[in-house]
Amino acid sequence: MGADLRLESFLEMMAVERGAAASTLEAYRRDLEDFARFVGARGRSLATAEGEDVAAHMAELAGRGFEASTQARHLSALRQFHRFLYDEGFRPDDPTGKIDAPKKRQALPKVLSEKEVDLLIETARADAEAEIGADGAPLSAAEAARAKRLYCLLETAYASGLRVSELVSLPASAVRGEAPFLTVRGKGDKERLVPLSARAKRAMAAHLAATRASGRGASKWLYPSWSESGHVTRQAFGRDLKALAVRLGLAPDRVSPHVLRHAFASHILAHGADLRVVQQLLGHADISTTQIYTHVLDERLRDLVERHHPLAEE
Repeated sequence: MGADLRLESFLEMMAVERGAAASTLEAYRRDLEDFARFVGARGRSLATAEGEDVAAHMAELAGRGFEASTQARHLSALRQFHRFLYDEGFRPDDPTGKIDAPKKRQALPKVLSEKEVDLLIETARADAEAEIGADGAPLSAAEAARAKRLYCLLETAYASGLRVSELVSLPASAVRGEAPFLTVRGKGDKERLVPLSARAKRAMAAHLAATRASGRGASKWLYPSWSESGHVTRQAFGRDLKALAVRLGLAPDRVSPHVLRHAFASHILAHGADLRVVQQLLGHADISTTQIYTHVLDERLRDLVERHHPLAEE
């Protein structure tokens, strides 16, 4: 059977047995025909390609500037095609077996500047301290409590770097008297201490007082609400935060509770914190997860060299 017939047989199998969509089949055909042209120039065919041909083709795709995701799609097509050839007895081996998939570059997290975070927090603080709403009418107890809750959430998120799920579900027992920290039970049921700034503690005291004044009374949650869970939801926090961002002219897709966690990590690194300390504060089990923030360290080191190296001005 010729190479073209094997390709057609493979595509027919994918359509009939796997139920592949027409767009998927077209992508497979395009990728395999691209590989066929490549190996043809090397004196081989789709059916006789060797592992070194697959590796060379992947290197060529990278050299042509294809994204890692596109390279991975090409390799997936080659793997499935050669697995088909092997299963059907058309060849005794699979040349893609020892080829590693291209690693996707981890995207840098969205990070707000210190100025932007300060603007969000200061506006929320002003709202929390206001007694009159935008319409000129006095705020109800519920409206005042909501404003103070948002301000407290913002201060606490930026002071601690908590995951949003950890933040909204904090129990009231997480706050221990005047201690400048919170006790958090995170992923894997592991307990850790996270810092709580003096500003965040003041915001929390005001929030708790307003919550009681609104008629919520005692609750086992630090941020109680009428939701099914009994505490404010991550969606509610996200909605209030995005509404605040829109008021301030910030793009809402750049602002979320998770972005505040990124801002916390990036900003304290920029001010000299050790990466291992940041790992502990964020509750990362593996420091490789924390290393996404090393772009901040790279910028700081570059700035230090440019400012202090004797030949920098040249």
